[in-house]
This record gives sequence, structure tokens and C-alpha cells, in this order.
Amino acid sequence: MSFKNKILFAAIVAVSPATYAQTQVSGAGSSAAEILYASMAASYSKYAQVNVKYQPSSSTDGLQQVKARKVDFGATDVALSADERKSGKLLCFPTAVSGIVPIINLPGVTSGQLKLTGELLADIFSRKITKWNDPKVQAVNAGLTLPALPITVVTRLDSSGTTFNFTDYLSKSSPEWKAAYGSNYSVTWAAGTTPVKGSAGVVAALRQTAGAIAYVDYQYASKNKLNFALLKNRDGKFVAPSGAGFSSAMNNSGWATKGAYEEMLTDKPGAASWPITASTFAIVPLVSGTPDNAVAVIKFFTWGFVHGDAAVGGTAFVRLPDNVQGRIFGELTTITDTAGAPLKWSLADMLKMR
Repeated sequence: MSFKNKILFAAIVAVSPATYAQTQVSGAGSSAAEILYASMAASYSKYAQVNVKYQPSSSTDGLQQVKARKVDFGATDVALSADERKSGKLLCFPTAVSGIVPIINLPGVTSGQLKLTGELLADIFSRKITKWNDPKVQAVNAGLTLPALPITVVTRLDSSGTTFNFTDYLSKSSPEWKAAYGSNYSVTWAAGTTPVKGSAGVVAALRQTAGAIAYVDYQYASKNKLNFALLKNRDGKFVAPSGAGFSSAMNNSGWATKGAYEEMLTDKPGAASWPITASTFAIVPLVSGTPDNAVAVIKFFTWGFVHGDAAVGGTAFVRLPDNVQGRIFGELTTITDTAGAPLKWSLADMLKMR
């Protein structure tokens, strides 16, 4: 964040004394966000006496838990709609950006050798293509010998933001997919797929099955050293998943130009853009019955925005543009206690924290 923008952001928040009493805060939701929040919490604990306990489950579970006020914050990989925010009296904001990756277990094919398009992915996951040496797949992979091996399609059984982003991309790539399956946290998969629960379950099933294909968040692919396929992006380039690719997609969207972070980041233009770029979001109550915990959560995230670049860079995520962070800081000031009083915290304090 530039010095000028830091000063601008500080001006929108009234200065109040910083407090760092030992506080326990809880979060739940997106399994994709676990590595991010664990890294941030470990770094933040060096500066503040706050214990952040995060339960990875699913995006939909994170929303339900924060709506029921069972946790201090939820996490989802899809922005809440205006109706969801209004009915639940919730604030939803992005914390970092990453991507969804098609992973493969294909004998004789290493990471980045196989090329796929959105149309091919849609045909594979709808079971229209069932063999790896199908002429349509082979045509995109000239010079690569593909085995006459059945394709085992591993999918998510549980509801997840990962599935929402993946199926959103398939819907943009294939009219047939959009008409038959659409995009959602869970879909009715084609007969013959192998549904399993959770990202860890997907990784395990893929590793156990020669000829398998699946989709996971980038950090799972990176952490588990899984082979991934290249994807053809909107500019016609075959690209590998990377921080640069996620940043390119974000920078070619309304996020960068307008701070409009409700916009999906799939299928964005840009020669380097990764086609299935996605964000993870935090969800917090707009009216808090536990203001001390709410302040601790706000400080945790604002510290991450202001000083947490190293923590984010050490994961599979990339940081948000300054204008997006500025919008978030402004919205965080609207959170109140049950009496309607603004919470006592100061962005100026977080700017000083090193």
C-alpha cells in the first residue's frame, strides 16, 4: 500500500487507544482460506495477544455459522449477494485472491504438459469425454502421447465455494454446461463421477486413481505437489496457475478499476490471466453483541491488509489492490455494537503497528 493511501485510509477512522488484551476469536468456513488465515494468525500473534481459531469446513457452513453468531467471522469463496448481506445483517469483504486448478493423475504426463480448454473441461466433467486419448483432447495436445485410459472424474460431494467458482467458469465456457448444470455451491454431477467430501478427500481420491482428474484450490495443488493442467485463457494463451496469473485476472476486472469486488474473477481477459481466478471473503456481523471480539477481528484483518503482505505472499494468495482495501476500511467503520455505537478501534493504530 502506498504511503499516500495509508494516510487517506487513516483519515476516515477516528483515532482511539490501541488495546491488545489477550482475546480469543473464532472463524469457520472455506477450506481454501485455512492456509491464509493460519499464516496471518501466526504473524499477527507476534504483535497482538490474539488467538485466532479457524475451523475449515465449507463456504456455506461459514455463512451459516456467522449468521447464527456461533463464530466471530465466517469465510466464503463467493461474495454474498446484497439480499444475503441485508437479511443477515452482515458485512462481506475479500481478504486475498487465488485460483482453482484442474489436477490430474495421468501416468507419463507431468505437471504443465497437458493442455485443456474450458470446453474440454466441461465435456470431461459432464462425461461426454471419457477417455484420455479422445480425439478432442489429443487435438489440443499435439506431440503429447495420451494413454487409452478411462477418465475418472473426482468431484466435490459437499457444498463448496471451490465448486461455485469452478462451475461458474464452466458455465462461461460452455452453453451446454450452463444449461444442464449451471453454477452453484453444489450441483447434480453427471452419472459416473466420483463425489468425495472436502478438498483433502479430493486430493486423496486423485492420488489413489490413475487416470483421475479433479479440481482444488491452488494452495492444495501446490502444498501436495499435484500435477496440474494448463488452461487456455480468454486471450487464447495456455497458462499455468500462478500469483502473476491471479493478479492479471484481478487487474483486468472491476476490482482494480472500480473496487467492485462482488464481480466474479473467472474468465477475465489478459495474456497472463488464469481463467479460474477466485477470492476468499470474510463475513462479519454489522451489529455485534460481542464488541471486544468484533474489534479483535477487525484489527486482525486490517493488520493483514496494512502489514500482512509477507504473510499473504508466503501462501498461494495475492494481495488486494489499494482501492479495494480502501473500500473495505470504510465499510468496517460501519460496524456497531447493539446500542448502535461505533466500535472503538483505529486504523491509525494499525498503520503504526510493525
